Parts: sequence; C-alpha cells; structure tokens
Amino acid sequence: LVDAIKHGTTTLFDHHASPNFIEGSLDVIADAVVLAGLRAVLCYEVTDRDGEAKMRAGIAENVRFMNSTNYRSLVTGTFGLHASLTLNNDALRACADALPTGGGFHVHVAEHEADENDSLRRSGKRVVERLHEYGIWGRKTIAAHCVHINEAERDILRETGTWVTHQPRSNMNNAVGALALDDMLAAGIPVSLGNDGFSNNMWAEWKDAYLLHKVANRDPRKANGADIARMATQHNAQLANQFFEDWPIGQLVEGAAADMIFVDYHPYTPLTAGNLPWHILFGFESSMVTTTIVNGIVLMQDRRLLTLDEAAIAQEALALAPQVWERYTANAQAVL
Repeated sequence: LVDAIKHGTTTLFDHHASPNFIEGSLDVIADAVVLAGLRAVLCYEVTDRDGEAKMRAGIAENVRFMNSTNYRSLVTGTFGLHASLTLNNDALRACADALPTGGGFHVHVAEHEADENDSLRRSGKRVVERLHEYGIWGRKTIAAHCVHINEAERDILRETGTWVTHQPRSNMNNAVGALALDDMLAAGIPVSLGNDGFSNNMWAEWKDAYLLHKVANRDPRKANGADIARMATQHNAQLANQFFEDWPIGQLVEGAAADMIFVDYHPYTPLTAGNLPWHILFGFESSMVTTTIVNGIVLMQDRRLLTLDEAAIAQEALALAPQVWERYTANAQAVL
C-alpha cells in the first residue's frame, strides 16, 4: 500500500491466498486498504490444491466478503479462482453455483502452456472453453494473463465482454511468454494493465508492456504507445467502474471520484495530448510523483505519506521477515 501511494496508484485489484488463514482474511486486507485511504477490489483464491475443506472455505470467504457492506465505499469484492489446472470439475461447479447475483470472477488463464495442456487432458477443451461451460465469463470477470490462448478462445472472451489483464513484468520474470496484445485490442477485447503483485509501480508496467511485445515479436511496430496509454488509463478506469458504480473513476469531470496525482515533470520538448504517451514512456520516472489524492483525501503530499507511517511499517516488516522465511523453509522441507 505504501508502494501504491508513492507511485500514484489509487485503485487495486488483489487476488489473495493464505491457505492457513482463510476465513476473515479479506477483512484484514480491507482494513489496511481503508487505513491507507486507497480503493480496492479483493478476492480469495479458490483452489483444490489444499483439499476440499480449504476449497470450500475459500468459496465461503469470497461469498461472505462479496455480501459484506462494511467497506462498500472504498473496498468491494469479487470471486477469486486460482486457475483451471488447480480446479477440478466439482470445484468449478461449486464456485459457479455460489456466485452472488451480479458478481464476477478473477482467474488466472493460460499463463503457461501447462494450463492449456491440463485442460485438454481433463476435458478435451482448452481453458477458456472449459471455464465457459461453467459460466465463468462475463462483464465482471477478469481473465489474468491469457498468454497461451488461441483465436477461438479470444472470440469467447470478446463475445462475453470478459476483461483481460496483462502483466508484462510478471510474464517476463516467469518466462512464460507474451500474450497476443495487438490481436486482442484489434478484436475489441478490453485489455487492462496489471502487475500480478510484482509491485504497484504501474509506470514500470507501462514501459515494459511497450518493450516486451517488440522483442517477443521482433517487430518495433508492436504495442503502440497510444495503445499502452489507452490500456493503462481508459481500460483500467472502465474496469474499476464495473465495481464502483456510484461515481466515475479515472476521469476529470464533474461528479467523478476526486482521484488525482501531481508529478514533478519538466518536459524538454513540447507536451501535448497527442504525444503524452511517449513523454510517459521515455521521459517520466515514477519517483516524479509528489502528491496522491484518492476520493478527495490527500494520501501523500510533497512526497510525505499522510495516512501510513512508512518507517514503522518497514521496521515491523524487517522484524517479521525472518519468521516468515523460517516457516517457508519448514514447509518446503516437509514437502520434500
């Protein structure tokens, strides 16, 4: 959350997992988001990797939080699914049956070829086709990654109005490839820009999205700067507005949520609406954000955090980190 405020990121979509602390876990995150003053759409990652009991607990946590009204102004919920390859047919049916009216899903889709291979083995269908049978897709569903889907799968996502999110740094870090970005945008699929938890510095995602598709396709014409800007601004705002409908988000118009950032940027060539994307891609640095405002509340002013104590948070994190590492090591040794 400190990272988000310092980089001018106002609204977060978080896909959470904590298999040893499921019930109430989303409330803990929501409390922190509200304290920070940010806006968020939260969900719990349902999977059958940890057995049926925890799978059912994950479903219950999603439903409980989606039906909660405690955080409605700044925080709301959607229904988290891990991925096709960690959800058997019974789990998918249980999730589809439990979805509250008007809700949608947040799911990883074909991040790696293994997801497609598993789906074909299980059902004879590719991932998007398999999940389509369970009614997963729709205008409030987010399909993350979609690196290895084919044209027929893209058609299903477009026809159902499903949102695709692109995480370039995560995809490069995991060496899974790059989605067919230009083809998706040309097909009318609303692709948004995400980060998969890599960091909340979205300016870095702008730049890496711009570069990744050029090298992946060996074609400097791929991923036009204007398309990157459209994804990161218009599409991301439109996605947020699917979940926060009381006022427009991401627009400077009367009646919109008062979300603004100030940047200390002095251009050395003329700055216009037409060349703004390239100023951001080639001239702007994330450290230039000086002030972050969400819903009319100033969260950072002149680079000073007003709602969170970064030094205290860092001190506590430093103290807790060795304990977390120790538990991870113990779990890894138990598995081995």
